[in-house]
Amino acid sequence: MVFRDVIKEPKVKVERPGCDSSVMVGLQNCVISHPPVNLEKDLEFFEKNLHILAYALSGRNNTDSENVGSGLFERESLNIDYEPMATGENHDGQASEDSLLPGLYDDAAMYILAWSSRSDYPNLACLNKKFKALIESGYLYKVRWQLGIIEHWIYLACIVMPWEAFDPARQRWMRLPRMPCDECFTHADKESLAVGTQLLVFGRELLGFAVWTYSLLTHDWSRCPPMNLPRCLFGSSSLGEIAIVAGGSDKNGCIMRSAELYNSEVSTWLTLPDMNLPRKLCSGFFMDGKFYVIGGMSSQTDCLSCGEEYNLETRMWRRIENMYPLPIAGHPAMRSPPLVAVVNNQLYSADQATNEVKIYNKTNNSWSVVKRLPVRADSSNGWGLAFKACGSSLLVIGGHRGPQGEVIVLHTWDPQDRSTDWNVLAVKERAGAFVANCAVMGC
Repeated sequence: MVFRDVIKEPKVKVERPGCDSSVMVGLQNCVISHPPVNLEKDLEFFEKNLHILAYALSGRNNTDSENVGSGLFERESLNIDYEPMATGENHDGQASEDSLLPGLYDDAAMYILAWSSRSDYPNLACLNKKFKALIESGYLYKVRWQLGIIEHWIYLACIVMPWEAFDPARQRWMRLPRMPCDECFTHADKESLAVGTQLLVFGRELLGFAVWTYSLLTHDWSRCPPMNLPRCLFGSSSLGEIAIVAGGSDKNGCIMRSAELYNSEVSTWLTLPDMNLPRKLCSGFFMDGKFYVIGGMSSQTDCLSCGEEYNLETRMWRRIENMYPLPIAGHPAMRSPPLVAVVNNQLYSADQATNEVKIYNKTNNSWSVVKRLPVRADSSNGWGLAFKACGSSLLVIGGHRGPQGEVIVLHTWDPQDRSTDWNVLAVKERAGAFVANCAVMGC
């Protein structure tokens, strides 16, 4: 039996890193935006669909029913140390009725759960304590990462609303709990970054800089340990479960050249070697396994066109001259940090002055125009606009003002096919017209 013949709708696009193809998988009719009226009936239907998945996958991978699950998923091959709370096996080595999916080994069950959409994980947590403990442990996300299963969700904060998450595959908005920060943090400028299964939000409270963390596992906010040298206006980016922040300004306004690495697995900050130059209002990104920082200012009047590359293996910075040319019109200090995104290890930028998308040529260290932006960036010097990578697509989020009021529009474009136009992914009404913060989490 073929898996695609069993499960039809809805479908979730998942990607394997390093592969051009994508696989469409999912569960049937399992979206619950709010707690259902008849929870017991819905969960019974949901569990039935899990068994459909189980038999479809077991039939595809192993025709010998006595050995179903025994070789389907080897924990040793994934190099994962976490041990599930129960083996799901009896003393005879057979799958027991106490397993995650009765009749199947837990290894096989977790293979199935990993391939299901993470939009369904809150439903799974309602089935029983074993599912809840498994999902909150984060183990399933480790399995997904090792199997190359990635779903990208967009986390967005606009002026008139708190943080919300958007699932592009399900076209579903989810409001996050309110952050328990003080009023100063609420109204001050903030920076955000998604790393692993965490959303980090950086800002200033009454007593100084603060970092708040939203956990995808527990669905709540908590204080993140502060950086070794707290800062704002820095460049940052993430790669899997780590993130790097570089440059910025300290609490006294001094421009910094220091950098730090954050490990989301243990919630710790590690001081890295200093950059060659101090800079603030810069942007960071990962490309080809290395971290880069471009743009920004080295003083209150001097703007930078050079970039810097950090090699995680050698722990050394390399300066790259003219990596991000200064804009011709207007003073760079008035503009937002460079709007950059990396798709398939290719760097793109959104020009705040010309409203153009440009592509970076690694060979000759130059930029060329590839497309017009779907929104105007020059009207506010790049502020209030999000330009991100979302899987294999570029994502542009901006405000529109029309007869019906202000809306936030999410646009996507696949740079692999330059003949196509921007696609409207979603429209968020009653959200104002200014994007305060945006982060894309892939897990």
